Amino acid sequence: MPEFRVPSLVLSGAGCALALGPALAARGYRRAYVVSDPNVLATASAQAVIGGLHDAGLDVATHDGVTAEPTLDMVESALAGFQMSGGDVVIGLGGGSPMDTAKVVAVLARNPGPFTLYEGADKIPGGRAPVVCVATSAGTGSEVTRYVTVIDPARDRKMQFSDWKLLPDVAVADPQLTVGLPPRYTVSTGVDALTHAVEAYVSKRAQPLTDTLALSAIRRVGQSLRTAYREPENLAARAEMSLAALEAGMAFCNASVALVHGMARPLGAHFGVPHGLANAVLLARVCAFSAPAAAARYADVAAALGHAAGAASSEAGAQAAVDAIATLCADLDVPSLGQLGVGRAKFDAAVSQMALDAIASGSPANNPRPASQDEIIRLYQECF
Repeated sequence: MPEFRVPSLVLSGAGCALALGPALAARGYRRAYVVSDPNVLATASAQAVIGGLHDAGLDVATHDGVTAEPTLDMVESALAGFQMSGGDVVIGLGGGSPMDTAKVVAVLARNPGPFTLYEGADKIPGGRAPVVCVATSAGTGSEVTRYVTVIDPARDRKMQFSDWKLLPDVAVADPQLTVGLPPRYTVSTGVDALTHAVEAYVSKRAQPLTDTLALSAIRRVGQSLRTAYREPENLAARAEMSLAALEAGMAFCNASVALVHGMARPLGAHFGVPHGLANAVLLARVCAFSAPAAAARYADVAAALGHAAGAASSEAGAQAAVDAIATLCADLDVPSLGQLGVGRAKFDAAVSQMALDAIASGSPANNPRPASQDEIIRLYQECF
């Protein structure tokens, strides 16, 4: 029986972040611990959010130690700060990294460490501290998902965690917090949202509710991402992308992701490629591989992107989806792995293990077309 879960409160729309303080005060919280990064905290929009918490009567402590994708050391540092602060609610303010870190802090506040004990699915034994996620980019969907990624540098491993205890209590998607996001981050987060939506729609675990959200997210991305990329201050485009990320996050939280995500994670672990950008590099080629096994579904993706509404066949529609995604990525100047500075010799030495790591992640099992190690290696090579 499919389950569908979202946070108990979702705030969306321009200016909604200023309603967070009253909402938390109404829930009885008095001391907020904000996990973020220095660049986000330096913005006027982030300071307005924190000011809104103060105005609602909350004491606020901030932590700005999340400077990249979260590592075990970053998590431990944030946890120590939370314990010292006496906070009664953890707030992740930023992109996926601060939000993921806040989720982990909330779990470790109520469960023994290290967090490596809980790698995998549904292994967190106890409850957690209350957690809120405020997105300052439009893509990761972490504000509405049960997933966390943490890097273990000692093992050169990008660990995946999945548990309903990681689903935030409150999610905030305010497009005003994303206005002015630099073009590179607009692309990586925006194509990340598109990947979430496409993979949720073609996933073997898709269900009617996730289908509705996924197709809506795909439409919004197709209509707005190019504008958000070219016009960083365009609030209308940012608002559409904020909703797209929210819808895509709800969709893949309940339907899961597939082969693209399975392949993206090793690129981050081995070469430091940011997660959203790794998805962007892989998306079109993996869709071309997968489309023959789910032609009707990919034809729906093409229609949602504004292409092939009257396609003569599902096969033609599926090809139209691949072409539309490839064109979008070209318009957004998505690079190849080689253009990202990945060294060919190191890549060739690592690609076989990356393929095994991708399969081991579990996500490729949801793909409409199964992929062997050799097929995944070829897909990586096509993206170089």
